[in-house]
Amino acid sequence: MKCHDCGAKLQKMVTDLPFKKGAGSIIILKKLPVFQCENCSQYLIEDATMERVDELLNGADESAELEIRSYTSSSDYSAAI
Repeated sequence: MKCHDCGAKLQKMVTDLPFKKGAGSIIILKKLPVFQCENCSQYLIEDATMERVDELLNGADESAELEIRSYTSSSDYSAAI
């Protein structure tokens, strides 16, 4: 897979990323699987992963200024319930 910005190779990795929700709430997702460019550090999140990210963000507490959550895939999440 190639970077949409610079054309370099994307490498699969796990990282922590911040997401802004609402006016003053930031959610950090830890251990998020992404594809990151070796050259410019841009990243790509797969559709299935982004669906789980949306679920996690929708379940976050908007009254909290900062929330840190660990990413788990929906299959891992379902198995844990």
